[in-house]
Parts: sequence; C-alpha cells; structure tokens
Amino acid sequence: MKGVFDRIPWPSRDILHPMPWSPTLLRCGSFRLDAGCMFGLIPRVVWTRWFPQGVIDDANRMPLQTNSLLLESTGRLVLVEVGIGDKMSPKEHQMYAQELTPAGRPRTILDALHEINARPEDISAVICTHLHFDHAGGLTRLGTDNDPARPVLTFPNAEIISQAREWDDALAGRSTMNKTYLPNHLNPEVRERIRLVEGEREVLPGITVIPVPGHTWGQQVIKIETPRGPVVFCNDVMPTALHAPPTTNHAYDVEPYTSILERAKLFARAASEKWTLVLDHEPNHPVHRVEAEAGKPDSLHLVQAGL
Repeated sequence: MKGVFDRIPWPSRDILHPMPWSPTLLRCGSFRLDAGCMFGLIPRVVWTRWFPQGVIDDANRMPLQTNSLLLESTGRLVLVEVGIGDKMSPKEHQMYAQELTPAGRPRTILDALHEINARPEDISAVICTHLHFDHAGGLTRLGTDNDPARPVLTFPNAEIISQAREWDDALAGRSTMNKTYLPNHLNPEVRERIRLVEGEREVLPGITVIPVPGHTWGQQVIKIETPRGPVVFCNDVMPTALHAPPTTNHAYDVEPYTSILERAKLFARAASEKWTLVLDHEPNHPVHRVEAEAGKPDSLHLVQAGL
C-alpha cells in the first residue's frame, strides 16, 4: 500500500482528454492584512495613493478576499482554493478582521457553497495554490465539540492535490512567517487524502497545475479549460490587481526576485495564450485579462473581464 508521502503517478494526456469545466466564482470571506507587508519594498507614501481615503484602517490593514472557484463538468465538482475556515481563535478573528456571518461566526467556503446549493460531500477534488492558512485552512472545520485542535474534514469525499515541494515545506514549517502552515489544517485526515504532484502537469482532464515559485517554493497556479477559453486561478504571485507592477512583492515572499520573474512570465503567457486570470485575494473585481497597451506591445496591463 502506498504511503502518504509517495508521489502518486497520474495517467498521461493520451489517456485523458481535456473537457471543459464551468467555473463559478466563490467569495469565501473577507479579511485584512498589514498593507506594508503586502507591498514589501514599496514605500508607504507610494502605496497609500493607490487606495481611496478610509480604505486602510487604523491598524494599517488593507481589505482582502478569499476567492475560490467551483468547477463543474459532467456532474463532477472540483474546488480551487478553500479559504481560511472557521478554526481561528477570537483573538485571531480580530487580528485578521475575518468576515463574520449574521450569526456571528466566520464566513467560510461552506457559506459560499450553500449560497449556490452545493454540498461539501459532493466535492470530488480540492486543489490549493499553496498551503498557507488563508488558502488551505478550509480543508478542515470545527467538529461537534468545537475544538480547533480536533477538526474534521470539510470535504470528506475529496482528494486534495498539492505540489510535493509545497507539502514537504508545509509539514516542515519552512516559511518566512510564523503560524502560517497550521497543524489543524494539515492533520492526519488531510494527509490520507493528499495527492502529490511534481511540476507542470494535467491533474484532472482539462485541469493543469503550473509551478510559480517565489511566495513559497511549491506554489502553483491552476489552469482550467472552459467553454470560453483557459481560466487561470492565480496564487500569491499576484494576489490583487494592485500587485500587477513588477516590484509589488509581499514582504514575506521566500524569494522576492523569483516572484518578480515569475510574475513577468505569468503576464507574458497570459497575454499570448489569452488566459482569463482570477486573482486569489482581490476584494473588488478578481477576474481579468492581460492586454498590451495600444502601440506598446511590450507594455502589458490588466483589464477587467468575466468568466
């Protein structure tokens, strides 16, 4: 029997035929992070000009969203990204200004699924860009005892797909930040469901993962074939539209220069292959295309689009 750390092979493209997926954008809950950390070396006097007055709060935090995609094809449901989840302590809720429901509990991926009449037990696969808590915390949820140290699987029938390097780094806690790879969303139940892949490859018919290191070493974007063309769910190489300029890295990227190079490669490939991009933390309009400015074919910029 294969162990959890075995790199499980997957059939090649000559066996699997790409099929189109219908994507639905999910909003799994807003939160806030320190804006200085989100823009790294960009001086405060510069990035404050990018926000309307009053958007940055008194704690110097900017608004963000945990975006996700629900993919449907021939009755199969797949999730890309699962957000923070419900296991934060009251102190952490306040620290991150995590969005609360009218009932006073954190908004999660389950609320977003409920709003479109989708059930967590019907999800057959979950693909995360990386395993930080704001992207993969929703892999588990509070159980009946409400003890965050004993969570249960949010998607009991789903395999979880991750780059092998990301999984190894997550278990070892290799990160520039403390408390970002959390044991309660990387627990034994998750380990039993994990499928590890290496490099760019098709992981399901019509769904390809593409490594984009920089923020973490094992981070990936997810390319989905849809009836309207390729849709690519971006990771923290470009979390918001404000992070399109080359030098707008996080302060906590493990390799900032690599992030700059990978973002440029992503832009170029998105333009040439006509990708529609979904930005993982964009709080306003997260769906964009990359186009060249008129008369400047080498000057690329984001243009709002639809799925």
